[in-house]
Order: sequence, then C-alpha cells, then structure tokens
Amino acid sequence: MNDLQAAKQALRQVAIARRQGLDPSACGQALAGHVMRDCPLSPGAVVAGFWPLEQEIDLRHLLRELHGRGHPVVLPVTPRRGEALTFRRWRPGDVMLAERFGTMRPVGEPMVPDVLLIPLLAFDAAGWRLGYGGGFYDRTLAGLPGRFRLGCGFAAQQVDAVPIGPYDMKLDAVATEQGVMRFET
Repeated sequence: MNDLQAAKQALRQVAIARRQGLDPSACGQALAGHVMRDCPLSPGAVVAGFWPLEQEIDLRHLLRELHGRGHPVVLPVTPRRGEALTFRRWRPGDVMLAERFGTMRPVGEPMVPDVLLIPLLAFDAAGWRLGYGGGFYDRTLAGLPGRFRLGCGFAAQQVDAVPIGPYDMKLDAVATEQGVMRFET
C-alpha cells in the first residue's frame, strides 16, 4: 500500500467512527430541507440518489420529495470493479434488488442523471470527497462532465483535508444536516 492509499484508509476509519451514534433518518430529513431550499433544480432534472448503507445519512425522505416534485429519481447499479456506475429509475414503493457491498438498486428503466447526490465518508472545505475506495463515483463523474455534484453526509464527517490522488473528482457542494456548502470547481 502506498502513502496515499494508507492515508485514505486511515481517514476512512476516522470518518466511519465519526458517524457512530448519529441519527441517519433525522439528519436525512434536515438535509432534505436544506437541499430543497438551497439547491433549486431545473424542472424535470433527473436526479441520481443513493439507497443508504447502514449508518449513512438517509436520503429516502429527499428522494420521495424530489419524486413528488416531478423529478425522475435514479439510483446506481453497482458494476464490476473498475467500471462506472449506471443508473435505473426509482419510484416510491418500487422493488429493490440487493447487490454487492450491501447496496440496493431498483429495477426501473436506465436513465442518465443531470444531478448526482453522492455518498461520502469524509469531505473538506475545498470540496474534496473521500469515498469507500472503489472509485465508482470518480469514474462516473469523469464520464458525466458538467453535472451538478452534491456530496451528502453528516456534518461530523468534515475533516481538515482529504488526501487526493490524480483520479479524485471534486464536488460542487456538500449537503449535511446543518446546511449546504458550495465550492469553487
């Protein structure tokens, strides 16, 4: 393991510990209010969300709100390692299929998002994000230039600096239960 990988792995452990004891549902509801107020979307914009893993901030309230306002909502399909994510349409009440890494995906039709709500383990004030280490979102963002990239997590996951490598992709903003932070990209 090189120095960058070791630094990222150490920060992942810190970030996972920071979210212990937080209420994913209550914080997710607060996040939804901030996003709906502070991140106006174009009518009909396709929004990619994510189904929360254990202890991740719960976006389901936001996903239902976006759906109710007429936005097609899509969720990622977990590909093989080394590939970008694809997305399938989700509607409240849809059947969800279990995938690798504990993720869930809908069975709806494939769609390409205009806006991406991105899970994170840590983020910094410059807009850098630390994920789980698979590179799925970095590959996906590289293939979808110009899309609005909104990291979603707990305020406690903010760190002084995220170690970055040549393939890491910067966020446009981060939403937490405390508000929305925008970054220069």
